Amino acid sequence: MTGKIDHTSHDEAPVFPSAEFAAQSSLNAEQYRAMYEQSIQDPETFWGNIAQELHWHAPWSRVLDWQEPHAQWFVGAQTNVAYNALDRQVDSGLGEKRAIVWEGEDGEIRTYTYSDLLEQVKRAANALLTLGVVKGDRVTLYLPMIPEAAIAMLACARIGAVHSVVFGGFSVSALADRIQNAGSKVLVTADASYRKGALVPLKGNADAAAQKAPILEKMLVVCRANCDAPMQPGRDVYWHDALERASSEHEAAALDSEHPLFVLYTSGSTGKPKGVVHSTGGYMVGAYLSTKTVFDLKAGDLFWCTADVGWVTGHSYAVYGPLLTGASVLMYEGAPNHPDWGRFWDMVQRHKVSVLYTAPTAIRSFMRAGDEFPNRYDLSSLRLLGSVGEPINPEAWRWYWRVIGGERCPVVDTWWQTETGSIMLTTLPGAFPAKPGTAGLPMFGVDAAIVTRDGHDVEDGQGGLLVIRKPWPSMLRTVYGDDERYVKTYWGEITGVYFAGDGARKDADGYITVMGRVDDVLNVSGHRLGTMEIESALVGHASVSEAAVVGRPDELKGECVVAFVLVQDGHTVDVDELRRHVSREIGALARPDAIYVADALPKTRSGKIMRRFLRQVAAGQEISGDTSTLEDPSVLERLAATVAQ
Repeated sequence: MTGKIDHTSHDEAPVFPSAEFAAQSSLNAEQYRAMYEQSIQDPETFWGNIAQELHWHAPWSRVLDWQEPHAQWFVGAQTNVAYNALDRQVDSGLGEKRAIVWEGEDGEIRTYTYSDLLEQVKRAANALLTLGVVKGDRVTLYLPMIPEAAIAMLACARIGAVHSVVFGGFSVSALADRIQNAGSKVLVTADASYRKGALVPLKGNADAAAQKAPILEKMLVVCRANCDAPMQPGRDVYWHDALERASSEHEAAALDSEHPLFVLYTSGSTGKPKGVVHSTGGYMVGAYLSTKTVFDLKAGDLFWCTADVGWVTGHSYAVYGPLLTGASVLMYEGAPNHPDWGRFWDMVQRHKVSVLYTAPTAIRSFMRAGDEFPNRYDLSSLRLLGSVGEPINPEAWRWYWRVIGGERCPVVDTWWQTETGSIMLTTLPGAFPAKPGTAGLPMFGVDAAIVTRDGHDVEDGQGGLLVIRKPWPSMLRTVYGDDERYVKTYWGEITGVYFAGDGARKDADGYITVMGRVDDVLNVSGHRLGTMEIESALVGHASVSEAAVVGRPDELKGECVVAFVLVQDGHTVDVDELRRHVSREIGALARPDAIYVADALPKTRSGKIMRRFLRQVAAGQEISGDTSTLEDPSVLERLAATVAQ
């Protein structure tokens, strides 16, 4: 297998930022090119200069020590991410600026200034120390999207404990596995969380997980709902009691730049979780620079990254990155469609959100619900939109730009991964035109290339494997407890480069379009087709709001194309017309052999489509694997019944 992927989609016309936006942008095209050139040719000078904008308790002896595939950044330096995110901001006069504005699904609103947040983090740090947590210990967090989640993360960072955030929608067994693998003696959780008007029993799940994870010794419990969850004497402590007893005085620990900041578990292709380890100094510098430049943040902005802290996007762009830049952050606990699909837009209007960063899956769901919901609200406070989580199809991009952004807000699509720590590809909003569906240019220090399986560059316009040829500060350092897996998974596929499984192509302007996971590439009659391009073609038809494409074994073709589609409100789907539409758009080879109209797709609560389950459904197989992380596991039964008809 060469690694080449047939490119079938059409290039989109560029969309330029307005002259007004470009004039106020912090970076123009010339500045980007000069900075990027230095970041590739002289990375030590470039990253050393960026790092100097932050606080270091002790200086580095050298910027980078690269012993492939292991990097050390800011060697010998000492710093603290929580100090840089909070103490540094308060000392610089931002103490009374809003740090976090939080809204619960039930309508509760809390605001924390930088001074407020610093005091809470100091108390939480002391509370963890009282529970016996010391530098290097792992602490698992299993919380709703509430301020205490950010406070707990920052408190761990402050004392040098390594946090492992587990998404609050994960199952008991998934939580237990992660606690046990990380060796966490302390779990921070909540009595419950709100989701679509109902209570999710987090404490009950945590208690059940504790039975499966004997290493766990203590549980710190936040009262989010009614506080009537059972508490085990000697093990469980209420968060509010612990913080009330704790001192508000605490000096942030001076930590080695390579001290681990967090472990975040991500599923591999086999479904077995990998504990991705990120360091203190390198991650901090990467999150700081990318937040400041990609989102072009201004002093008065309210930045809303809608991701949960259970995902890396929530780590980097709902907590660490914005606070490191001194920004104001909006956090929201609940579902985007509670009580209806206008919830996000109502919040944008009420809180005057200026920068919005959300996922293509959410955008397509908003599209499906109809323009009537955003049209009810005043969205004029928005000045920049962002997309994250998976490739965004051009139709969704243009809807987002037109309906939500009023054709005045640039859209920054971003490609990155749990493993990369910060954004790797994007289109800096005031510097370059965006191309709908295309992530854009490499970020500073990102030496990206599109290659074949044997490492040779492919021609511009041709699909291949997306690799990074040089180390960057926010890169993962290892897989927790399994460095061999780190070496084999990320540096063993293609000699001398980082490869984490995505296919892409680059155009003549250097813009990179990510074509999706190589695992999702179909081999149809000897041609390798990216599922993302077929899905994009399907969604380009007026009758389809969302689509997922998988392969099904076929004796003649090797694999045949199977599509599951959701119907756009007010339309009906003509399956034969859809197949003809795909043929017209990207060729007969990509025409689906089967199209199934569905009422929903199997998604996690974060919106990720679980295609491995769809492949099983399409092939008529029994469903295998943990389905408890799905928002609605019953979707699989309905899909299987549809396929069987």
